[in-house]
Amino acid sequence: MFYRENGQFKTTYRSDLQIFPIAQDRIGVLLLLAFAFIAVPLMADEYIFRAILIPFLILSLAALGLNILVGYCGQVSLGTGAFMAVGAYAAYNFLVRIEGMPLLAAILLGGVCATVVGVLFGIPSLRIKGLYLAVATLAAQFFVDWTFLRISWFTNNSSSGSVSVSNLHVFGLPIESPLQRYMLCLAFVAVFALLAKNLVRSAIGREWMAIRDMDVAAAVIGIRPMYAKLTAFAVSSFIVGVAGALWAFVYLGSWEPAAFSIDRSFQLLFMVIIGGLGSIMGSFFGAAFIVVLPIFLNQALPALGGLVGVVISTALVAHVELMIFGALIVWFLIVEPHGLARLWSIGKQKLRLWPFPH
Repeated sequence: MFYRENGQFKTTYRSDLQIFPIAQDRIGVLLLLAFAFIAVPLMADEYIFRAILIPFLILSLAALGLNILVGYCGQVSLGTGAFMAVGAYAAYNFLVRIEGMPLLAAILLGGVCATVVGVLFGIPSLRIKGLYLAVATLAAQFFVDWTFLRISWFTNNSSSGSVSVSNLHVFGLPIESPLQRYMLCLAFVAVFALLAKNLVRSAIGREWMAIRDMDVAAAVIGIRPMYAKLTAFAVSSFIVGVAGALWAFVYLGSWEPAAFSIDRSFQLLFMVIIGGLGSIMGSFFGAAFIVVLPIFLNQALPALGGLVGVVISTALVAHVELMIFGALIVWFLIVEPHGLARLWSIGKQKLRLWPFPH
């Protein structure tokens, strides 16, 4: 009976079209935001911020951008790491080459540059789709890697090929401690998640889903495939570019093109698949799964070996971690192909009837 909708009547169009029409959802989101902004800073230590919370938030933002393209518009992309790299390096160049450039403006401009590159590599989606489109976006990964490795201008003529940022400030406030970095990332994620939630409910969001379900039928009823696909690439690349800038500036501090390799692209794609395609909440579930599971296995496997009297080396832990990780991904794809978000949806449906059996 905790999730019953009885008595929640909608008397205006405004109340019927609100982003969270059910009171329980509104209360849950407000409690979650209060916990993230107030309780977590009071309880978490430096290790939790650096190893779990900050990468979780940034990867959630990147997965959110990818989910708009893959989950809502149905366009397969394997070049997400490249768009993150474009956002990171563009934001870095804006910051170091323009005197007095604000950090927030540099990060957002990095997202704009990633949008341009994303639209450019999204043009083939007008003619090809499926695995062919995946290969076309994969070309972006190799092209961007080569560009940032070979053209020294992008790295401010760094001899080592790596770049770094320091003394970050937002509105005059320093962004140095893990707590300050966490709050910056949380603010970005909260704003972009709200914007994405509204966007997928709008007319353009419905066009994306129509293209995803059947592009020929969508074109017949008046939806322009070129506009829908390129806007999906643009919005997705912008969010991913902002996430790439945050990953470089806030989490890494010093980076090189290898930080945005093809492994990052596959990692984000796994997040979207495990969390749930076409779900805003699924992006967060997938990021939590990818971030927390390796840390848990690194702690649990040596402890388990100690209980049975077997010494487990670091190399063995790394290999077993990959095996368990791959097996769990396959298991999720077989048992629940709609991802963890589907389990969340089923749980809410059960709460609408609990404690009654029907």
